[in-house]
Amino acid sequence: MDVKRDILWRVYLSYIVVAIVGLVIFGKAVYIQQVQGKHWRSLSDSLHQKIVEVDAERGTIYSEDGQMLSTSIPQFDVYIDFAADGLREKNGKRFKENIDSLSYCLAGLFKDQSALAYKRVLQQGYVDKDRYFLLKRNISYRDYQQLKSFPLVRLGKNKSGFIAEDKSIRLNPYKNLAFRTIGLARDSFKVGLEMTYDSVLKGKSGNRLVRYIAGGVSVPVEGGYESEAEDGKDIVTTLDVFIQEVAEEALMKEMIKNEAEHGCALVMETKTGKIKAIANLGRRSDGNYYEDFNYAISPTEPGSTFKLATMIALLEDKKVSLNSTVNLEGGTWKVADRTVFDSEKHGRYEVTVKQAFELSSNVGMAKLALFNYGSAPSQFIRHLHQLRMDTLTGIDLTGERSPVIFKPGSRFWSATTLPWMAFGYNILVSPLQTLTLYNAVANNGVMMRPYLVSTIKDQGVALREIEPRVVDEKICSEATLKQLKECLEGVCTEGTAKELFKGSSYKVAGKTGTALVANGSRGYEDHIYQSSFAGYFPADNPQYTCVVVIKNKPFAQVFYGASVAGPVFKEIADRLYTTFVKQSNYASQKNIRKDSSVFSYAGYGTDVKDVMKSLSWNFKDSSGIDMDWVNVSARNGSVVVANRKTDVNKMPLLKGLGLKDAVYVCEEMGLKVDVKGRGRVVEQSVLAGQSIAKGQMIKIILN
Repeated sequence: MDVKRDILWRVYLSYIVVAIVGLVIFGKAVYIQQVQGKHWRSLSDSLHQKIVEVDAERGTIYSEDGQMLSTSIPQFDVYIDFAADGLREKNGKRFKENIDSLSYCLAGLFKDQSALAYKRVLQQGYVDKDRYFLLKRNISYRDYQQLKSFPLVRLGKNKSGFIAEDKSIRLNPYKNLAFRTIGLARDSFKVGLEMTYDSVLKGKSGNRLVRYIAGGVSVPVEGGYESEAEDGKDIVTTLDVFIQEVAEEALMKEMIKNEAEHGCALVMETKTGKIKAIANLGRRSDGNYYEDFNYAISPTEPGSTFKLATMIALLEDKKVSLNSTVNLEGGTWKVADRTVFDSEKHGRYEVTVKQAFELSSNVGMAKLALFNYGSAPSQFIRHLHQLRMDTLTGIDLTGERSPVIFKPGSRFWSATTLPWMAFGYNILVSPLQTLTLYNAVANNGVMMRPYLVSTIKDQGVALREIEPRVVDEKICSEATLKQLKECLEGVCTEGTAKELFKGSSYKVAGKTGTALVANGSRGYEDHIYQSSFAGYFPADNPQYTCVVVIKNKPFAQVFYGASVAGPVFKEIADRLYTTFVKQSNYASQKNIRKDSSVFSYAGYGTDVKDVMKSLSWNFKDSSGIDMDWVNVSARNGSVVVANRKTDVNKMPLLKGLGLKDAVYVCEEMGLKVDVKGRGRVVEQSVLAGQSIAKGQMIKIILN
């Protein structure tokens, strides 16, 4: 029994020792995991290094007049590593000495909590040795620059523990302006020019060696392997901000007035094919309009604007002349158990081909096409091919959809396809294709490829200039071209657009269009009409070609092309003619002597006098010896140079100064300058004579 008791005692003792050791191990594990876990995890992270990809800065998209349409701006997420050696050395002396002033500065910058609240938060982070303490997300570059000057932060990241993660966000300064065409750069969703020129804009990524700290935040390793990212290139578009604004305002006004579903307006520079404006608006469920889809490059039944293509075929093949006659049957004609109706009631019968076009008669066009091409429809289709109506325009914009033109022998061809095609039905073409065709007529038969980007730049230096490109030297003969222009001008003086352009100070050539369109499975029951107008101006010397297409709401009271799309075209034409064409025409009239009695210029005195002396100008100098800034004007037939006084405490008159001089004057007075436009100053936000303060912002507009 003694032996047995002795053995049991030893077993129990061993068991107790093992249990105690187990408990100690378990307790230590719990202590390490729960109490010291954060420390060891951060230490593990700090030993983790990796080469990561560094994104390049994306290029900027500019308008032709130099305005930013899409650009990248930096934003920063700021963290603090409270376990940084420099922050904790000497028992945290550096942190304790700076926390009060730092808290005060942070409260003043962000204005989201008091200095005392900031101090408490920072102290808690220090106590917790938080290696991934988030101070602020998404702060601007300006705020970040200010933050870097604060106490403690200005000592650098090794001593302060402050870490900034920089990132770029894409911004469209003009917001909805040409938004769908410019696009938005998102990894999962790019459209417009952002997608088309993505390879140019995005640049080339670099590589950097980083060390990971707690929370997965990466810190660049000093002296680590790095290949610099190559920033993206900038692109300069053909878009003009002013023309784009004019087009969108005119389109928006009519869309709201008529509660239309969607619409688009395009403006092209006639001689080059440059797209100066491309507005797209769709109606949301809340009744507001937004650039939700690029309707300009999406095919639809064009309606009567397509009659221009029918006329080209008829005239070019000499099937008819403008004086040939056609019976409009009062506006109703039955063919193959279907009835053709003229959109606008006129009650006319025997008319000339020109009059049928001016009246926008569906019956007239259907009859002419069927009687002249009924036995050989392929001849008509061949003309459409030659006019490139069955192919993409080739615009440098991803997403252009192909047109649909049925051909004889296909399962979609029937006895009514040709006559309906003649007035813009049974065919799908985009507004951009319609614009390209009308522009070719305006450009004396030369068809230009529409394009949106004119220059690719790197750091302001042009790498590639994209020139206008001719896709067809002559779409038809001179004789046909002359007759087409006569027809298009007749529409605006004698036809469906007569009232629209009545009393206009310049000539317009164009064509109205009204098409009944289907509403999905409901077909044509909802009486939805698409209104359009395509044309160019001034008709005697075309500068711009424009097309407007608007899809109206069901059972709209007003739906004719001249009543819905026409006013949009007219407003665009009126404003562009007044702003650009009229002034250009006036300046180019050599027989008009310029009135030299009303000029006024301004500039730096020494420069102005040197220029006038080199040009051998005789002038009277009343500016004085020490005058820096002068005015040059004509008085009683003489050129006079007079002083332009400035007061260091008051805003000077900038009008007439060039950009360089205006910026110099403002910056010398401690002002910050925001510039819009090119040329000479015509407006300033701070009026001359007003008191100013250093650091004040002034906006100046050039002509």
